[in-house]
Amino acid sequence: MPSGHLALALLTEEDSPHHRIVLERRREGKMDNVLYEEENTDYLSSHNGSANESDANQFAQPAWQITLWAVAYSLIVIVAVVGNIVVMWIILAHKRMRTVTNYFLVNLAFAEASMAAFNTVVNFTYAIHNEWYYGLVYCKFHNFFPIAAVFASIYSMTAIAVDRYMAIIHPLQPRLSATATKVVVGIIWFLALLLAFPQGYYSMTAELPNRVVCLLEWPEHDTKAYEKTYHFCVTVLIYFLPLLVIGCAYTVVGFTLWASEIPGDSSDRYHEQVSAKRKVVKMMIVVVCTFAVCWLPYHVYFLLHFFNPDWYQEKFIQQVYLAVMWLAMSSTMYNPIIYCCLNDRFRIGFKHAFRWCPFISAREYEGLEMKSARYLQTQSSMYKVSRMETTVSSVTGNTEEDTEESNKMKRLSVDMTSNGSSRSDSKTVSESFSFYSNTLS
Repeated sequence: MPSGHLALALLTEEDSPHHRIVLERRREGKMDNVLYEEENTDYLSSHNGSANESDANQFAQPAWQITLWAVAYSLIVIVAVVGNIVVMWIILAHKRMRTVTNYFLVNLAFAEASMAAFNTVVNFTYAIHNEWYYGLVYCKFHNFFPIAAVFASIYSMTAIAVDRYMAIIHPLQPRLSATATKVVVGIIWFLALLLAFPQGYYSMTAELPNRVVCLLEWPEHDTKAYEKTYHFCVTVLIYFLPLLVIGCAYTVVGFTLWASEIPGDSSDRYHEQVSAKRKVVKMMIVVVCTFAVCWLPYHVYFLLHFFNPDWYQEKFIQQVYLAVMWLAMSSTMYNPIIYCCLNDRFRIGFKHAFRWCPFISAREYEGLEMKSARYLQTQSSMYKVSRMETTVSSVTGNTEEDTEESNKMKRLSVDMTSNGSSRSDSKTVSESFSFYSNTLS
C-alpha cells in the first residue's frame, strides 16, 4: 500500500508492494542489480516496473510535461503560503477580528500554509526523481506532519460549524471565550499529532542501487492488518466523520436561517444581523465543499489500491496520480481566495496588504475605519442626548404631553440620521458590526 495517501505519507508511494519486495530481496542478497539502474527512472516506474521489462522507465515524461507540472505545483506553494499568511495577519493584527470563529480560521490558515511550504515541493520532486534527497529526519517529518496538518484543518472547520450551530440554534447558551478557544485549538493539535505518530514512527530510509528511498516499515508484513486498519481509521477521521458532522450542523443552521421568514416589521438591525449570519454560513459552506471536492479523488485513488492493485500498472497512472496529488494539495490555496471574494472585511484587508501594487488602492480600508469611528461617535452622542433628556424630564416634572413631544423629536432625530446623508455610512458600519458582534464572536 502506498504510504502516500494522506493517511500514508501524504502523496508519496514509497511504501508500495514493489518497494517492499525490492527491500526484502536486497536484505536477502537477491537484489537484481538491473533494477533501478536507469538514472532517470521517475516516480511511478519504480513502483510498477519489473526487472524483466526491457523498458524499465515506461513512465518517463518529456521535459515539457515536467515543466508544466512544476509550474502548477509552484503556483500552489506561492498562493497558499502568501494567501494564508495574509489571512493570519488580517485577523491577528486587528483587534476587532480576534473572534472565536476567526481564531479557528487562523489555525486553519497556519495548517494549510505549513503543509504547502513543507510538503508540496518535496512530494513533487520525489514523484519525479524517485529518489529521497532529504535524509531520515525529514523522511519521518514528511510522513508525519501532513496527517497532523490536515487533521487540524478539517477539525478547525468542524469547530467553526459547531460554533455557528450553537450561536444560531442556541443563542442563549454560553459562548466560547478567547481562552477556551485557544484550549480547543491546542486539543485539536494534540489529537492530530497523536493520530500522525505511527506514520512518523514507522518511517525509514532505505538504500537501493543508485538511490535512497523513504518508505514505511509497518509491522505484520504478512497480513498487513495493522497498516490497513490504520489507514482506514485515518481516512474516516480526517475526511468522512468531520464532513458528516459539518454537514449535519450546516443543514440545521441553513434551515433555520433560510427557511424561516423574517418578520416584515423587524428592524433594519435585525435584517442586517440575519443577512450577515447567512453570509458567514455561505462562506464556510463553500470552504468545506472545496475541501471535500479536492480530497475526494485522492482518497478514492488510494482506496482503489486495496481492491484493484493491477490498475496501478497502467502507463497512464502517473498522470492520474500527479493530477490527484495536485488537486489535493491545491486545497491549501483556495481558502484565502474564498475569503477575499465572499467577505468584505477580508477583501479590504487583502487590498491593504497589497496596497504596494500599482493597481490596488487602500483608500477603502482607511475610509471604512473612519466610518466606524464616526458611527461610534454618533451612537454615543445620541445615547448621551437621550440620557440628558430623560434626566431633565424627571427633574423638571414634564407633563405627558411634553414627554410625548420629546419622544417625537428624538424619533425624528433618529430618522434624519438613518435616512439622511449619513444613512449609507451607518448601514455599512452596522453590517460590519453585526458581522463581528453577532456572527463571528
